Amino acid sequence: MEKLPKLYVEDSPDSCIENGKLKTECVILMGNVEVWLKEGDSIPDFINVEISKFLRKEVYDRFYLYVDRLEQKMIVDAIIVLPDGRTRIYLKKGDKLMLLPVEGFTKTLIANVGNRVRTGDAFAAVTTRKGEVHYLKPPKPGTVVFIDEITNRPHYVYYLLPEE
Repeated sequence: MEKLPKLYVEDSPDSCIENGKLKTECVILMGNVEVWLKEGDSIPDFINVEISKFLRKEVYDRFYLYVDRLEQKMIVDAIIVLPDGRTRIYLKKGDKLMLLPVEGFTKTLIANVGNRVRTGDAFAAVTTRKGEVHYLKPPKPGTVVFIDEITNRPHYVYYLLPEE
């Protein structure tokens, strides 16, 4: 069974805290301090709630809700924790993403979330009805942060964080 990445998205302290304890799993960012807490944990004394940023755990499949798809930018700060538990991808509000559609008769996903793809690397392959295979390559190198499966038609959209 393949594990999904974990997603944490920026939210207000009120939505995370109740009576000094966390209502849900959260990450608190205060300057360069990062505190990972579970539901029911108390907030450490050294955390100043007024100047801290709270990121609550969210269902990973809802990542697309936090991206302005017209401007292809993040609308909140977010952290993606890959299934290995050690690798994290930090996304800031306003970060520009590349949204790359994968459409065709048969689709084969090559790159997965967390994979870095270079300009010449294929991230997916599409087979036409005539049996021709076309490899899709990104216009710029980047890291795959989400793969959206569009349910009303069996197509995919890759969300890549481009390298500077």
